[in-house]
Amino acid sequence: MAKLFEPITIGNLTLSNRIVIAPMCQYSAEDGRMTDWHAIHLGNLALSGAGILTIEATAVTPEGRISYADVGLWGDETEQAMAKVLQTVRRWSDIPIAIQLAHAGRKASTARPWDGGGQIAPDAPNGWQTVSASDIPFQPHENAPEALDGAGLARIRDAFAEAARRSARLGIDAIQIHAAHGYLLHQFLSPLSNHRTDEYGGSLENRMRFPLEVFDAVRAAFPAEKPVTVRVSGTDWVEGGWDIEETIAFSKALEARGVSAMHVSSGGLHPAQAIPIGPNYQVPLARRVKEAVSVPVIAVGLITEPEQAEAILGTGDADMIALARTVLYDPRWPWHAAAALGAQVHAAPQFLRCQPHRFKDLFANG
Repeated sequence: MAKLFEPITIGNLTLSNRIVIAPMCQYSAEDGRMTDWHAIHLGNLALSGAGILTIEATAVTPEGRISYADVGLWGDETEQAMAKVLQTVRRWSDIPIAIQLAHAGRKASTARPWDGGGQIAPDAPNGWQTVSASDIPFQPHENAPEALDGAGLARIRDAFAEAARRSARLGIDAIQIHAAHGYLLHQFLSPLSNHRTDEYGGSLENRMRFPLEVFDAVRAAFPAEKPVTVRVSGTDWVEGGWDIEETIAFSKALEARGVSAMHVSSGGLHPAQAIPIGPNYQVPLARRVKEAVSVPVIAVGLITEPEQAEAILGTGDADMIALARTVLYDPRWPWHAAAALGAQVHAAPQFLRCQPHRFKDLFANG
């Protein structure tokens, strides 16, 4: 059997294959509440045949949203809206569903990408004051964030825990904590964005302190039998920034606290980043983390071809493959990968008539 279609267990959750649908922001929520768009979007991907589907970056507080149109899970109304969407999706698909819990920090308060994506000033419609590890803006011309004090740190840490409890009530199968792409937890990790002089800044141990506290709070609030994973940026791609050696140290600290898997991405913290974009450009980062920890490691980034994904797993560079834009472009990518690699995926009975005739037994009904 192709490695891509071998089952894998994360914590106590067994997935039918190693294809992860990564979280992808849709900028289509209303005051943090999911809408019918999310039922269409997630419902479509829930029929893809992937091993697990991840809900987009979900803010744990209103000011933690990337944009005013982002999904949140901070109160009863946002929980009820998500419950409605999940009920629709689960009626027709039994795919395991994860959620990415996040706080955007200084990269919050922005316009939707198709409206330019720039920061919205605190006193403008749909804008608010951002917060971060230090009062350093992402772009020099932007409004500076407020450096979080002790009370602010406690409030956000508790908000992550409360969102984890709400996720459990919703029957979510796994949580991914977002500590990548220049958002709040990454802002604490990187020396480029964290200039604090208290116990949360300076040394690597201090810079890891708040992200680890958030992990501990989420892990304690979510059922012990369900996985909690973390997404990290393996490097800032900027000299003097967060790097792969620090990522390895952070991953080891998370493993000691019970993390179930590591999802390795990169960049997003500094506008001067120089990313060598190309197929597999982040895979070496995943490989380094995999060499250092025993939990499953997920690779992501310009992985577009079935044979490419299979080679990454076959050579031991990662344990799972995450798809984002690839699966937006081709929501049946797992079907096509199964056909190409001689494997099987689950397909809804409503779709069985479209199975490839050359591989008529590849799509199992059940």
